[in-house]
Amino acid sequence: MRIKRDDGGKPLTDEKGKRIKERDPERWGKGDRYKVRYYDPDGNEMSESFPDRQLRKAQAFLTKMQHDVLAGVFIDANAGKVNFKTYAESWLQGQSQDAATRQTLRSRLRSQLYPFFEKRNIGSVNAESVRDWLAWLRGRNLEVSTQAVYFDTLSSILSAAVEDKKIRVNPCKAQSVKKPKPAVRKVVPWPESRLRAVQLALPPRFAPTAELGAGCGLRQGEILGFSLDDVNRDEMLINVTRQIRVIGGELVFAPPKGGKTRVVPLAVGVLERLDHYAENFEPVVVTLPWLEPSGREVTVALLMVGNAGRPYSGSALNEVVWKPAFKRAGLAYTTKGDGMHALRHLYASMLLGRDVSIKELAEYPGHSDPGFTLRTYTRLLPSSRARARKAVDQVYVRSGQGNPGRPDDGPARSTVRLFAGQPVKPLKMFVNS
Repeated sequence: MRIKRDDGGKPLTDEKGKRIKERDPERWGKGDRYKVRYYDPDGNEMSESFPDRQLRKAQAFLTKMQHDVLAGVFIDANAGKVNFKTYAESWLQGQSQDAATRQTLRSRLRSQLYPFFEKRNIGSVNAESVRDWLAWLRGRNLEVSTQAVYFDTLSSILSAAVEDKKIRVNPCKAQSVKKPKPAVRKVVPWPESRLRAVQLALPPRFAPTAELGAGCGLRQGEILGFSLDDVNRDEMLINVTRQIRVIGGELVFAPPKGGKTRVVPLAVGVLERLDHYAENFEPVVVTLPWLEPSGREVTVALLMVGNAGRPYSGSALNEVVWKPAFKRAGLAYTTKGDGMHALRHLYASMLLGRDVSIKELAEYPGHSDPGFTLRTYTRLLPSSRARARKAVDQVYVRSGQGNPGRPDDGPARSTVRLFAGQPVKPLKMFVNS
């Protein structure tokens, strides 16, 4: 507002002598009417302005800020104004020390998160924008399992923003946001005939692929990084300590997935095949950096390499060796069922069919959680009904006619004996009326 004046520039007054004000045509509606001042937890004075006719909103804001400071949940209104991409790059620096993991995360950010969120501030990412992003992912025809992976990445970034007090809550955890839930894919292990056909079709130089995958449960990178020096012949064990990975377009040695080294039982028949292979193809000494291209050099006598002693990457092995073997064997190749991971499924099915426990099965292939192993391979567990009856019959032995353990034998008329054939005395009950 400004002082109203007459044509001569003299201030006008009302009947009480008070100067009259009028709207300033140059400034009216261009500024805020109310300014809220408050202090953050560190004692710094903060402020927020509100336009005319928003006095109650300003008062409510002041009350909320005072409450948040006292409750220890204060969030600076300006903290969330950092660019999403800028914050995500900062978040990335605090993730796994494994170069391959950082490479994977960076690829996810660049392909499916930055194109949608990079022009937004971290504080403007809300439940509505997350739902829009999920619809955008579906429009790209991505697998539901792939969408779930990207969702977890976004949620991790936003959870970090909550911890850094950039935002108050993670919108990925809102009730209105549903994480993509892929259908549980049933593991169907190969029949042994399929394994034999692929074995015969593999080039002789890469024959150990099948033995190390289906016979030892090794992953693709672990197969490529295998050395006979890893074998403990006295105890018939394999020490799985490395794999070959690609970092920044270069091959490196790295620990197994998750950094978990492990020990795997080695069958005599598998060792004989590996030794026979080594008689025809002498192991090749290969030197590669450890973990990342700038890492220390490590030298290993690899069992299986390509032409001219060149080690292979997993993708090269797939395209040059694995997929062509199906064509030579006259087998149709499916992406979901015939990758080299199928060898590990076959390994699991062989162990489960021969009474190896879930705990052991989780340990040998290198799973981080026996629960994951159980969920993945539940269908492959052999029927337990007959075994359950047999186990109980070994404790509760029935005498007399009838087939022991059958639920349709009717009431037992003979004595039930528990442990070493000792009879169980009848229990007499007295009821006082």
